[in-house]
Amino acid sequence: MPQSEDQPAGIEIAIWPYSESEGDVNRWMPSLSQDERERAATYRFDRDRASFIAGRYLLRRLLSVHTGTSPSKLVLSADRHGKLRLEGRERPQFSLSNADGLVAVAVASGCDHLGIDCERADVEIEEAAVDSYCSADERRWLMELPARERARAAIALWTIKESHLKALGVGLREDPRNIAFSWKDGIPVMVDGGDCDRRWHHRLVESGSQHVVALAACSQSGHPGISTRLFQDDSMPSE
Repeated sequence: MPQSEDQPAGIEIAIWPYSESEGDVNRWMPSLSQDERERAATYRFDRDRASFIAGRYLLRRLLSVHTGTSPSKLVLSADRHGKLRLEGRERPQFSLSNADGLVAVAVASGCDHLGIDCERADVEIEEAAVDSYCSADERRWLMELPARERARAAIALWTIKESHLKALGVGLREDPRNIAFSWKDGIPVMVDGGDCDRRWHHRLVESGSQHVVALAACSQSGHPGISTRLFQDDSMPSE
């Protein structure tokens, strides 16, 4: 049933610090499509292979709940920019991100755009990289922070921007410096975008791990309801 314009959007976020054991990874494979299994086989390193399989497995599990379709029967395709789309009548917005042992998936109803991104909190970002994605005001804000807080704040800022660019479906084809943020009561707020900004909502999401997770959502029906949970894999090994 279509969602009323007056009804707030609903967003479900699942965070999963997945296992990298070969037995678990092989157990998830039947939920993937043939194309995904073939792609998984091309990864040179087991770690990258496990990350890809875990991401598609979690995404398919969540979309299965929302559409009532078996995970392996869902048809996913990429647009010309590489953004995944779900074919069929039930087409919720969704976004997927992987980062070194963690998968984050967001699924939404009533959103025009949706993006999620996760990064390791201990990643070192060089000053030149900060200059390449931060506006002048953002760089000044970072430099005013105590040194012990600056590194994580830079990662959080990058993760927020990445989630926004993923929501737009443009990735790094858009200059990240064109999308600037400030903080209001601990919540990232996009600046200098006029009335359009009021439809965008950005959040840092508690991951329960050494990762920074950020969500970007565009909704014309007010602040979306956001629920976050730690995914528990309840599938059983095949007989």
